Amino acid sequence: MTRTLQGIVEHGDARGRQLGFPTANLQTDRAAELDGVWAGFADVEGFGRYMATVSIGHRPTYYPDTAATLVEVHLLDFDADIYGCRVAVELTAFLRGQVRCANEQELVALIAEDVRVRRRMASADTVTALWPWMGQISL
Repeated sequence: MTRTLQGIVEHGDARGRQLGFPTANLQTDRAAELDGVWAGFADVEGFGRYMATVSIGHRPTYYPDTAATLVEVHLLDFDADIYGCRVAVELTAFLRGQVRCANEQELVALIAEDVRVRRRMASADTVTALWPWMGQISL
C-alpha cells in the first residue's frame, strides 16, 4: 500500500549534506505513524519527480527518542536548492526501522545501503514494466 505525505522544505542541521546524503527536511503532521526508512518518490514543485529514500523519525544516532519526528527526503541524482518548495512524497516500500548507530561511519554505511537497495528496486521495476512476464518466473 502506497502512502503519501507532503510539506514545505525547510532548513535543518545540514547533517545529511555533511554525510554525503543531502536531504529535504519536510514539516508535516502525518509523520509519526510512519516511523522508519522508506523507498519512494518525491515530486518537487518546479523540478519534477525523483527516486528517494525517506527517513521518518527522531534521528536516534544524534537525538533522544523524545525528540521531534522529522521527515528527511534524500532525492537520488538531484542537486538543487529547494528550500521553500512544496514536496509530495510517495512512500512505496518500507526498508527498515530507525537504528541508533555507534558513529557517523556506521550511519553513512547504513544510508549508502538504503540508497543501493532503492536503486535495485528501481531496476527491478523497470524490468517488470518492460517485460511483465519476468515477474512471473520463479527460480
